[in-house]
Amino acid sequence: AAVSLAGVNDIGLTGVKPLTLGTLVSLLTLSRSFINPIGQVSQQLTMVMMALAGASRIFKLMDEPIEEDKGTVTLVNVELGEDGRTMTEVDHETGHWAWKREIGDDGMRSLKAAEKLKGSAREVAMKAKEQAITSPDGRLTLLRGDVRFTNVTFGYNPDKPVLHDITWFAKPGQKIALVGATGAGKTTVTNLINRFYDIQEGQILYDGISVSGIKKPDLRRSLGIVLQDVNLFTGTVMDNIRYGRLNATDEECIEAARLVNADSFIRMLPKGYDTVLEGDGSGLSQGQRQLISIARAAVADPPALILDEATSSIDTRTEEVVQAGMDNLMKGRTVFVIAHRLSTVRNSDVIMVLDHGNIIERGSHDELIAQKGEYYQLYTGAVELE
Repeated sequence: AAVSLAGVNDIGLTGVKPLTLGTLVSLLTLSRSFINPIGQVSQQLTMVMMALAGASRIFKLMDEPIEEDKGTVTLVNVELGEDGRTMTEVDHETGHWAWKREIGDDGMRSLKAAEKLKGSAREVAMKAKEQAITSPDGRLTLLRGDVRFTNVTFGYNPDKPVLHDITWFAKPGQKIALVGATGAGKTTVTNLINRFYDIQEGQILYDGISVSGIKKPDLRRSLGIVLQDVNLFTGTVMDNIRYGRLNATDEECIEAARLVNADSFIRMLPKGYDTVLEGDGSGLSQGQRQLISIARAAVADPPALILDEATSSIDTRTEEVVQAGMDNLMKGRTVFVIAHRLSTVRNSDVIMVLDHGNIIERGSHDELIAQKGEYYQLYTGAVELE
């Protein structure tokens, strides 16, 4: 504007003439109209590149081969006879489950495989066969939560084993704690039980049946999992609890919440069980979110349970409430507990200390303290878990 008022000439196609204020405004408007589309194109190019990167990941996931599942053993509802051993398959839920083999499979194949093992692995496998409750025809085996590893070797990369020739057992109803430094193989052990990965050598027996012979959906139906990271979905509290078993009734969901000490805080929410959660339960504390995830496991009512550092992200006072809820859930179940806070594993029936894929100590809390070995060092703070 100052240049225009000063009378500076404008050289154009029609010759030299004074630069007016209108001409200057038209020039600036034209330049802005020219530059804006270029800026918009550059922004669109950035978005296109981000979309291409996302699309490549999606197509890579879609191209992944389907998970192989050669299992034939399924999970069925059964009614138990008065002797606790007689089983009758039924279509309705009874609270009792059994593994059902296909026609022509009477369990002898797995028995012969167990007989070929050597040393402690053979002893563990044969004990599993002896203690399994099986129908006279061999097709039904009662689901009790008896888990045994025999000479198991596994590596995410087959050339680099994470677990080395592991042999151990968990009796029905036992609470097994897995402790050790990060990378020792604790979570790997639980991932192998539910067949998120398949082992390279050895056998994992579930009620005397190799997990590789059980259909994956049925195997995972029998296992409840409570993780450190809780994922809640947009919907009511009731719907989030029901996610553990989609056909559960409202009464069963409420009873599960009562069992794990979640009912009291849920009823204090604006609409109780009908309160809508959004943003991954952003309106709840970490302890409350964890209690809802434990209620999910409770409503699923699995005979075996995996707790993977379920209390490590909450404070000590809240942990007492959550731990009380988990103690109620763990009664009568085979439980595998992975914990960094050793105070949470003291009451375990068996504590296994892992180090670089090997079990270096096994026993109760008092037994391991008396040994004054690695667990003693960890518990007294002489060395750190991390």
